[in-house]
Amino acid sequence: MDGSFYVGYTQDLAQRLEKHNTAKKGYTATKQPWQLVYSEEFDSKTDAMKREKFLKAQKNRDFYLKLIASAR
Repeated sequence: MDGSFYVGYTQDLAQRLEKHNTAKKGYTATKQPWQLVYSEEFDSKTDAMKREKFLKAQKNRDFYLKLIASAR
């Protein structure tokens, strides 16, 4: 683990994590193993995509760490 954060949306969190941890090529393959440290649930795909866009725009490690800490 190199301390990277992955931000994305999915309808099946366990399946998505498994896919990233078994990838043989691409970004997620180079950063394995991935572990889930934070998640949110939304009623609609549209809301989830809006939140993903917001989180990706932050590009701020301290922001992500505070968000993770606030959920514990």
